[in-house]
Amino acid sequence: MATATEFTVTLENRPGTLAGLSEALGSAGINIDGLQGMPCEGRGAIQLVVNDPDGAAQALDGAGIQYTTREVLLLNLVNEPGALARVTRAMADAGINVDAVYVTMGQGVVLGVDNLSSAQQVASELGVA
Repeated sequence: MATATEFTVTLENRPGTLAGLSEALGSAGINIDGLQGMPCEGRGAIQLVVNDPDGAAQALDGAGIQYTTREVLLLNLVNEPGALARVTRAMADAGINVDAVYVTMGQGVVLGVDNLSSAQQVASELGVA
């Protein structure tokens, strides 16, 4: 079952902060595989998965950008109506809370969940791993 390290970064909500984050990663040769961002109380909350978590941590540390990490579930869903609904209903029925969802550049789906091992089991039973 595929998992990834998700980075969460909170930036000032002003011009150039997202550019600084992406430049720090790009200059270190880190590819952003999936990304979501939204305003939150005058700041920007960014969640992302990358091709090289260790390198990303070094790049962010070097740029003085604070972050947190956690493991998230990566799924390959068929791009059809109801595919996400089937997965999220099965997660809900298993008592798993999904607190983040976004797509990767390669059309995968990232799910942040409160119980990764149970979510992996549900995804495996659904055949979406």
